[in-house]
Amino acid sequence: MNRMIKYLAVVAALTCIQAERSVALEPEFDLFEEAPWTVTLGLGHYRPEGDHVVEDGLFIGLRLGYSLDAQWEVEMGLDIAPSLDNREFSERDTRYSLDNSIWVVRMGPDIIYHLRATEYLRFDPYLHGGGGFYISEKRMFDNRIEPYLSAGMGMFYHLNDEWAIRGDMRVSLVSRKTEWTLLSLLGVTWRPDARPHPEFVLSGVLDLDSDGDGLPDWLEEKIGTDPFNPDTDGDGLSDGEEYWIYFTDPLNPDTDYDGLTDGAEVLVYGTDPLNWDTDGGGVSDGHEVIEDGTDPLDPTDDLQLFTLNIEFEYDKAVLRPQYFDQLDAIIKVLERDPEATARVEGHADRRPGSDHDYNVRLSERRARSVLDYIVNVGGIRRDRLEYKGYGFTRPIAPNDTEANMARNRRTEIYIRPGDHPSRQPVK
Repeated sequence: MNRMIKYLAVVAALTCIQAERSVALEPEFDLFEEAPWTVTLGLGHYRPEGDHVVEDGLFIGLRLGYSLDAQWEVEMGLDIAPSLDNREFSERDTRYSLDNSIWVVRMGPDIIYHLRATEYLRFDPYLHGGGGFYISEKRMFDNRIEPYLSAGMGMFYHLNDEWAIRGDMRVSLVSRKTEWTLLSLLGVTWRPDARPHPEFVLSGVLDLDSDGDGLPDWLEEKIGTDPFNPDTDGDGLSDGEEYWIYFTDPLNPDTDYDGLTDGAEVLVYGTDPLNWDTDGGGVSDGHEVIEDGTDPLDPTDDLQLFTLNIEFEYDKAVLRPQYFDQLDAIIKVLERDPEATARVEGHADRRPGSDHDYNVRLSERRARSVLDYIVNVGGIRRDRLEYKGYGFTRPIAPNDTEANMARNRRTEIYIRPGDHPSRQPVK
């Protein structure tokens, strides 16, 4: 049983692999409509329960499939085991046993669900389930003919549209005693009406990869990366690694806007480049690494973060009264912990024509006005507080819509409790 679980786990892991992609030169050709039939011939291994009347053995597997579309397929299976050796029991064991080896046939339909995104992926993981009958030379279960139910998973590796290598495993439950058997099959699949895929005819042209980053030039042109620069966004990961492996944006060095480049997250800190806060502690990975000196993989050491969307008048840093209640709540947190310290950070959005130095100064003045309120109104000692303005250098979203720009115009207050371990931030 443990071996079965390991086999199924390996196949399940392969479903997460992003397979290489190719081009359909004739998109009007529907592979599954014009070539729906498949034939599989393979060699299999039959493994019954440990106390069954026959030993492990080999069988010949035949499959006739019909594709309904890219995802669903109906298949009729026929497995023939010419000779399964009888299991030897001890003389004191009075259970039913066989005198010699027997032949066994298993036949029945299956429903197959393909997990691939399109028909052009080489790697094609699938799930399958069905039922049918076992027919044996002598009574192997309760009767010579017994029904079964089965379920399992497998993988096709498509050499082209016509030929594929196939491997799968299934668990069958047989008879009223729910005897289980594990069947594995390795075979070759032929789709007789399929035409060879154009990828293999013009591979020298379609697979040209000028910069060696793992992306063909035609695909780089399609997604906007530079076919002559292996790392278009300069984040430390090649365009191919970002596209095929990590699923990050090869045109954005910081896909999740957490302040760390995708390359630093993967290669240095071990954080998730698609998750702003990998450990779920409430503070972004970048702030933990750059400012706080905390571990972005440990949620217990995160500081307290309060994000305030304070709207200031144009080119001014004067707080409006409607935001006093939010700041009064911050003051209460600091009053409850006299040893706690806080850092106030101001951020701005970026619009066409925005000036870097001007926005840094403006966001700093606004952060200073928040700090002054906490000191002057709340009575918090100034030496417990610090402030910093970053302008538009640390967005948490792309500046492409009014809603996202509003998110970037923010004031963040990070509170370090008095008993919080302090480590030197990374510079």
